[in-house]
Amino acid sequence: MIYIGNHVSVSDGYNAMGRAEISLGGDTFAFFPRNPRGGRSKPVAPEDIEDLKTLMDQEHFGPLVIHGAYTMNLCSAREDVRTNSREMMRDDLLLLQALPGNYYNFHPGSHTGQGTETGIRQIAEGLAEIIKSVEHLSGRPIANTILLETMTGKGSEIGGRFEELRQIIDMTGIIMEGFVCNKLGVCLDTCHIWDGGYDIAADLDGVLREFDTVIGMDKLCAVHLNDSKNVCGSKKDRHEKLGQGMIGADALRAVVLHPLLQGKPFILETPNDDEGYRKEISIVRKWMRYNTL
Repeated sequence: MIYIGNHVSVSDGYNAMGRAEISLGGDTFAFFPRNPRGGRSKPVAPEDIEDLKTLMDQEHFGPLVIHGAYTMNLCSAREDVRTNSREMMRDDLLLLQALPGNYYNFHPGSHTGQGTETGIRQIAEGLAEIIKSVEHLSGRPIANTILLETMTGKGSEIGGRFEELRQIIDMTGIIMEGFVCNKLGVCLDTCHIWDGGYDIAADLDGVLREFDTVIGMDKLCAVHLNDSKNVCGSKKDRHEKLGQGMIGADALRAVVLHPLLQGKPFILETPNDDEGYRKEISIVRKWMRYNTL
């Protein structure tokens, strides 16, 4: 069994997000702690977070997959962008110290002409600085696992190959003398890896074996479940509704049912409104229940 949900708005508060997801049939969800294009996050009442935690426990929710702002870029050629990105992630993670045991997912970034090696080093340095800062300012270990999202590899984007994510994890661990090893994981986006050239329709087992060899399945913590408008290897990153894209329903169903992915939170990032997400959550639950389309 997997946990299934979608992105919900934080505008009405934390407990309201949980209730909104329940109304859609989900048992996990994703949200942006701040505007996805940047900006400040809203103050959160401690009792609102406590209410959400109680609701999640009562409804047997899986871990949440909280999403960092799209504007963050830990490996930009511009120092001011890197600094602002580190500050945004630090502040998000400080806020989320009150919501432990979940995942904070972010796009590794684009090296903007500096080269992949430099980009990987800057991301690792940024993560090490952020984790140390969060733990210093909060006075306790970081409460949530940071997830590097698999990307398409378009342009100067880091994370289009599993090897790049492995290097970031390893380098961050070296900088922090191995202490960070259990603080970092990976969120596998089906559209992104497909557009990046990993053919999960023809050889899902092979792709997961490669992931295990390069990164390790113990690091695969969450899945973004999306179809793609593009052919495999296009490097374009255009999500599509389940079963309406080039990956197809059969392949996505195989992802949902794969033994190595059970127990993980799956987040829909398909181009949908609430009713569309309600339908897709129902489809995924049907796959799980009857092993059929």
